[in-house]
Amino acid sequence: MINRFEVDETNKMIEQEKLDVRTITMGISLLDCIDSDLSRVNEKVYEKITSYAKDLVDVGHEIEVKYGIPIVNKRISVTPISLVGSAACKCPEDFVTLAKTLDRAAKEVRVNFIGGYSALVSKGMTPAEEMLIRSIPKALACTERVCSSVNVGSTKTGINMDAVRLMGQVIKETAEETKERDSLGCAKLVVFCNAPDDNPFMAGAFHGVTEADAIINVGVSGPGVVKTALEKVRGKNFEILCETIKKTAFKVTRVGQLVAQEASERLGVPFGIVDLSLAPTPAVGDSVAEILEEIGLESVGAPGTTAALALLNDQVKKGGVMASSYVGGLSGAFIPVSEDQGMIDAVNRNALTLEKLEAMTCVCSVGLDMIAIPGDTSAETISGIIADEAAIGMVNQKTTAVRLIPAVGKSAGDTVEFGGLLGYAPIMPVNPYSCAAFVERGGRIPAPIHSFKN
Repeated sequence: MINRFEVDETNKMIEQEKLDVRTITMGISLLDCIDSDLSRVNEKVYEKITSYAKDLVDVGHEIEVKYGIPIVNKRISVTPISLVGSAACKCPEDFVTLAKTLDRAAKEVRVNFIGGYSALVSKGMTPAEEMLIRSIPKALACTERVCSSVNVGSTKTGINMDAVRLMGQVIKETAEETKERDSLGCAKLVVFCNAPDDNPFMAGAFHGVTEADAIINVGVSGPGVVKTALEKVRGKNFEILCETIKKTAFKVTRVGQLVAQEASERLGVPFGIVDLSLAPTPAVGDSVAEILEEIGLESVGAPGTTAALALLNDQVKKGGVMASSYVGGLSGAFIPVSEDQGMIDAVNRNALTLEKLEAMTCVCSVGLDMIAIPGDTSAETISGIIADEAAIGMVNQKTTAVRLIPAVGKSAGDTVEFGGLLGYAPIMPVNPYSCAAFVERGGRIPAPIHSFKN
């Protein structure tokens, strides 16, 4: 039973320390919407999403009122659209019609975002998957709520360098298509290695083919709660530090478990996972960077940053798995630049570089996230950055991702503004030396030797 002390403690975490449920995400399978007639596919997709998710937003609001827990976003993830449209779509423009249908359905049920305009091509691309990838710039330019992701590698299959090369071009085209909005389309596009099937966080969420017909996944976030807890053990040894993070992560995850079970019951949809990810926002006091600095760094980017992040990520996961039997998704610490005021400040004081961020991704939850780079960065350089990040994920058997925004017309030192949870970001300089000959080789980087587990 929860006692009065725990209730008071949770209330304080919500009111003063910015604890929130970042998202309730309903995953919906669209495999039964596959049809050879494109208009019929669009009709089926719209009908299924709007019937399954019609009460999602209202139920989210009811739970907020009942428990006093802010639920920031209500979202939907769907089966990768490259599969759903494979029989009907004959060109990239056909896939764009599906993106518009997803956007229309998302608006009808009032969710913030819908993810799953995706392709899984870690070993090779079918014609339909390549068409979807080539359609991404137009799809993201003509929709508001659609998010896209492409998985280009895995520990079991290696890295599909043909897809990596193509994604460099697609990111550049997406930036150009949305240049009037500071290349905002790129903020809704993620390139993965080892993408999980049950991630509730955008822009990378999709409903994996191994999942049930519908599922409820919840993402919880509480950087401010962790920072406040660590302020009370300032100067203590690592054992006390780690125990404090674990206990705090446990409490945060229990809140997510409560919300997930309540939403599952009210919607009549099975509970999937709780994703405990310390996902920051631009708000002061809601920063992963500030946690790392509370651990003992003068600034994020200083020597010791990677070690501090590794400690934080591991203890968050250890605390989370004790609180719920179904912790999944990405779970750990996110390090997006534009969404974290502490990271932005570190970049502005030249304490944090792209290369240091890449080193940090070896031990964080995701990867190079929401990083704005000069608009004249070449497609080959972007592909090289994607390949580096995918290699980290492949070799370390972890999820890594890249969400870069080559802001058209902007140079290092300028700023891009996205608004809301996406925040704003300083343009970070990129290594000027070319990797074009490497990227243009094509083919596939083989899986590492430790991938052979059968």
